[in-house]
Amino acid sequence: MDLNSIMGAQLSQLQHTVSLSMMKMVQATQTASATVMLQDFVQAQQGVQQAAQAAPHPTAGNVIDVSV
Repeated sequence: MDLNSIMGAQLSQLQHTVSLSMMKMVQATQTASATVMLQDFVQAQQGVQQAAQAAPHPTAGNVIDVSV
């Protein structure tokens, strides 16, 4: 083996290692973003439920409209 082929193999291994490292970083960032989005969604749902319970419809159950 000559020096160029050894250097080429080492460069290829280094590129592979760097790309794996970058992929892991991106995956961690996406996981953190998804977690934050899910937490925000849960909080929004709780807010909607609380608002629905605190302010019921003013005529719900008081007037029944029946047509024959």
